[in-house]
Amino acid sequence: MHAGSTRKKGVIVVITVSTTVALLLLVMGVSRRQILATQFFWREYDQDSRKDVELHAFRFSKISSATNSFSPANKIGEGGFGTVYKGELDGENVAVKRLSRHSVQGLEEFKSETQLVAKLQHMNLVKLLGYCTKSEEKILVYEYMPNQSLDKFIFDPEQGRLLDWKMRFQIINGIAQGLVYLHRYSRLRVIHRDLKASNILLDGEWNPKISDFGLAKIFTAWNNSQTNTNRIVGTHGYMPPEYVIKGLFSVKSDVFSFGVLLLEILSGKKNTRCYEFGNSLNLPGYAWDLWREGRELELVDPTLGNTGPHREMSRCVHVALLCVQESPVDRPTMFDVVSMLNNEFMGLREPNPPAFFIGRNVSSDGHLQTRVCSNDVTISALIGR
Repeated sequence: MHAGSTRKKGVIVVITVSTTVALLLLVMGVSRRQILATQFFWREYDQDSRKDVELHAFRFSKISSATNSFSPANKIGEGGFGTVYKGELDGENVAVKRLSRHSVQGLEEFKSETQLVAKLQHMNLVKLLGYCTKSEEKILVYEYMPNQSLDKFIFDPEQGRLLDWKMRFQIINGIAQGLVYLHRYSRLRVIHRDLKASNILLDGEWNPKISDFGLAKIFTAWNNSQTNTNRIVGTHGYMPPEYVIKGLFSVKSDVFSFGVLLLEILSGKKNTRCYEFGNSLNLPGYAWDLWREGRELELVDPTLGNTGPHREMSRCVHVALLCVQESPVDRPTMFDVVSMLNNEFMGLREPNPPAFFIGRNVSSDGHLQTRVCSNDVTISALIGR
């Protein structure tokens, strides 16, 4: 009786706060659409402030049985920190991520990913269902994404035909919404640090979900907008210059990665080796050359044909170029990116040339060395400062 009364009082408080905010906004002359957006924010805030989600601890024997003893036939992915298998638990398909036994990075990733993902709840983030530990075994159990990862489609000419422009734009928006939540609306400020096509999973309805939070960085203080590290982790081709060279990272690092990913979704090309883009050093440079000559639509994946409005495609190229600016100050926030993508009447400023590099090494004598590298390998390197 007492508990029920307490819950009712809690509901009354939430309703009162939301109603008060709405009335104040009306008095200030704010539109109904903006009021609805504000009310949505309050609901998100209330939902996100709940207690930590209690994860299920699975027995190793059950996980082993679910994956047919981690059979190679059940393997659906492999990365720097471990292997992902398809499994079946209690009649439902799941994705089982088995971290490398002897990798120190894998152990650190397990701690980071388990603690972090359990606290994050959003439709565009992959859901962590539970975990398993036994001796050196560290295992994470996720919801299963039947269409697997985005890279299997956009970089394959045949599979790419399955994603028309409407679906690609839906995926772009979903990724952006997930990042807005991480950067702005979750109770913790989260920088993903390894956003790339292979870390975007697709559910049965082709909705994107950001995965793999092993390299994510959490900020509990909202006034911390930037920090640095002497351990550079991430994937070549997606990392911004200030991070590679100086070890500086912020939410604008994810914005840069999103810009590269947006160009990859648009073009069906990887931001990989320099010589693939003519006189440009990378995919952002190639997009810049086309954009300043008014030929940005030539960047669009040929498999799309005429499936999308050219004005919308052109706007996406423009937004991507703003995201990959060399200086983080010149990049928009992900909140602004969502607005720019979905409001065709919103004016966009002119971009400067993007960061023209793929990857750089720092030699023992402190000199920078430019090198060609792939964008599909997660790396860890030390840079002295």
